[in-house]
Amino acid sequence: MSHRRDVVVTDLRAEHGRPRLGLGTPRPRLSWIARPTGATTPPWQQTAYEIRISAVPPIGTGQVKTWSSGRVDSPDSVLVPWPGADLASRERVGVQVRAWSGDESAPTAWSAPLEVETGLLHASDWQAVPIGPDWDEDPDTDHRPALLRREFRLPGSIRRARLHVSAHGVHEVEINGSRVGDEVLAPGWTSYRHRLRHRTHDVTALLHEGENALGAWLADGWYRGRYGTHGGNRNLYGERTALLAQLEVDLADGSRVVVATGPGAGSDGRAWRAAHGPITASSLYEGESYDARLAVPQFSRPGFEESSWAGVRVHPRDLTTLVAADGPPVRCTQEVLPVAVLTSPTGKTILDFGQNLAGRLRIRVSGAAGQRVQFRHAEVLQEGELYTRPLQTALATDTYVLAGVPQPEEWEPRFTMHGFRYVEVTGWPGRLHEGDVVARVIHTDMQRTGWFSCSDARLERLHENVVWSMRSNFVDVPTDCPQRDERLGWTGDIQVFGPTAAFLYDCSGFLSSWLADLACEQLPDGTVPWYIPMIPAEFWYPPRPGAVWGDVAVLLPAVLHERYGDTGVLCRQYDSARRWVDLVEHLAGPSRLWNTGVQLGDWLDPAAPPEEPAAARTDKYLVATAYFAHSARTLACIAEVLGEHQDAARYAQLATQVQAAFVGEYLRPDGRLASDAQTAYALAIVFGLLSGEQLANAGERLAELVAQDGHRVATGFAGVNLVTDALTGTGHDTTAYALLTETGCPSWLYQVSMGATTTWERWDSMVPDGTVNPGHMTSFNHYALGSIADWMHRTVAGLAPAAPGYRRLLVRPRPGADLTSASARHETPYGPAAVSWRRRGNDLLVDVDVPLGVSATIDLPGRPTSEVGAGRHHFTVRQPDPSAGVSGTEPASDALQPA
Repeated sequence: MSHRRDVVVTDLRAEHGRPRLGLGTPRPRLSWIARPTGATTPPWQQTAYEIRISAVPPIGTGQVKTWSSGRVDSPDSVLVPWPGADLASRERVGVQVRAWSGDESAPTAWSAPLEVETGLLHASDWQAVPIGPDWDEDPDTDHRPALLRREFRLPGSIRRARLHVSAHGVHEVEINGSRVGDEVLAPGWTSYRHRLRHRTHDVTALLHEGENALGAWLADGWYRGRYGTHGGNRNLYGERTALLAQLEVDLADGSRVVVATGPGAGSDGRAWRAAHGPITASSLYEGESYDARLAVPQFSRPGFEESSWAGVRVHPRDLTTLVAADGPPVRCTQEVLPVAVLTSPTGKTILDFGQNLAGRLRIRVSGAAGQRVQFRHAEVLQEGELYTRPLQTALATDTYVLAGVPQPEEWEPRFTMHGFRYVEVTGWPGRLHEGDVVARVIHTDMQRTGWFSCSDARLERLHENVVWSMRSNFVDVPTDCPQRDERLGWTGDIQVFGPTAAFLYDCSGFLSSWLADLACEQLPDGTVPWYIPMIPAEFWYPPRPGAVWGDVAVLLPAVLHERYGDTGVLCRQYDSARRWVDLVEHLAGPSRLWNTGVQLGDWLDPAAPPEEPAAARTDKYLVATAYFAHSARTLACIAEVLGEHQDAARYAQLATQVQAAFVGEYLRPDGRLASDAQTAYALAIVFGLLSGEQLANAGERLAELVAQDGHRVATGFAGVNLVTDALTGTGHDTTAYALLTETGCPSWLYQVSMGATTTWERWDSMVPDGTVNPGHMTSFNHYALGSIADWMHRTVAGLAPAAPGYRRLLVRPRPGADLTSASARHETPYGPAAVSWRRRGNDLLVDVDVPLGVSATIDLPGRPTSEVGAGRHHFTVRQPDPSAGVSGTEPASDALQPA
């Protein structure tokens, strides 16, 4: 059959793209992108597809077999259901796709094959059990990391080898002296009692016929190390660390050799052994200490003398709780060199890396044996000295003791990380040379998908700060901060930041995994803990229901559906979302007002005293009731998408009732709200709680308040992601821009003017005189206040989703302030979309790129709305008078964005 040559199917991926090895589902969903092969965009709208699956049978059992779905009439190309039989554990298949457009008989050529391979899908696939060192340790202290090893023999040539591995704690594995993989802090942090992730590695190239050895490093990590606020707790999940590893080697003769962690000797008479290594201490908060004189460089090679090593003991584990990782691991993604070497007033050497980040150092040093070099990390300086008070009880100190060998010694900590810009170095032998100390940036290795630029360098710096704060805090869980003794997965923070995150990076697998933990940790009555995974932490434990934070159970799945077209996450989280709204309905009772219980409200309103972060200008129960209405309405939309029509009607009615209760309780006869504050109006406007004259009055009053505050921000966490949308949604674009570009404290650009390279926890984490806010809780690397970036993408640049997964775009830039240009680019599930505009005299020139299979609504100031298809489009419109402001009505969207 002939095929189309002007369109090609590319970017074939299973689930959300990574990993392709060790998939944890027997029915992976498939996605692909149609791209033009030439410079011009042909007419294309997928109407059908065919999927071809080539199954590779076990070695020696026959030829490759191919199965086809046949032509399937469907426009879908994102997260398409698996068309064939369930895959078995360890099954490897090749997948190809071709597609048709319109009534044409000629499809595209077959896509390049995508090879996917399942991991261990069932508990019965595991022969391994967790093992740890067979020695006693004090449960009330951090444990010194251990080494584990085992030798084994492979009797023939190797066809394929896979290592399935996880741990109680954090681990690194070596085979024959070579490290397996490049992930950091594996297996990451999940709700360990319910879900322990494992990963599958292709280790074929590391093995050989004959004698081999497998070794591992094992440390406390989140599993039992000190973790949590106010000093934290140890032994959160158990008192001992353990390794779970299963090496499966398929030989050329069709046989399989399995080397698994377990007790006693294997069939070959060899057993696992354990010893201490050169890491003398390791903690996520405290840092790591390494004595190079104790290094054991050959322990993962065969023939190593292990007679002095101890045995191992087995630790219990319900293997049904093992789950394959469904997102990328934590890795080093960038290296940063110091921009300056400073000498403090007290004579200390301080390295300035020029960028606040999350990670750790790699050093290269020469000196005498026993020389001790120490590195203390912090985000800021005060009076020229390293300032560590914001770290609270986290020591954030790494120590290296030199071996004194002739060649330079290189070292990087294995099982810790820090949030820092500055590092104080003591004990360094001789002079520091370029490249001797490098900062290694560490975070979950997500694919970058979104970019923004404009003519104002300050706004570009603000956007870059948002990106860096996301990178710093997406370290396996979406944390609040990477530096102090906290680093918890706060639900409110990611609830407000979710749309921004989903534009900047493909965090679909990352956040889907975290939401699965949320559902596991949710209490039977529907209460959503303040942070996930849930651990004991003073005031926050046991958890109590709180608005904004608990609403993440409903609102974040809706964001993932809106941005990635993922209906599956709605289905998986539906019970969790419903239980949350049902709980709030019970707490509110017949009045439909949620006006009881513990509420954080508009957390960190800039008017709140440093030690009373919940003392906001907006009534906390107004916030709670507004969010109740919003979550109920969003849940109704979710139910409709899932075909739960009775639920959809019930929750829509509930939302209407709560809206009426909100208006009756909080809207005064004069048209003002009971809390005459920015956040109160932002919530009422964006959540659709007002209409007609009420809505217009609220918009006017919000603009008045912003002006009265000198266009400075007066919202905390509950309003920060809504206030600019509330202004532009009611025709006050000029005020929104004035708010965005204000530089006085508190404001987004105040942080930039103070030299920030990440977004802060408080609007004034550093006060104007250059000293750190005196509050107990002060961080310079939080992402919640950076949620403004989503408005920058959608309104300043003008690129927004108008249907799930960006299947339809809304192009609606609203130029303002003194900007002369702006642009946004996003890798949608259907391909790259972009909007850019620039001013030329009195004209506004707009360029729009729409992917194949996608349409766009074009809503430009001074021009009627229109619809366009795929391709590059150019528009020129007369520029309105900037001093008059620009208003417009956003077209309806069928994405999960209830009015």
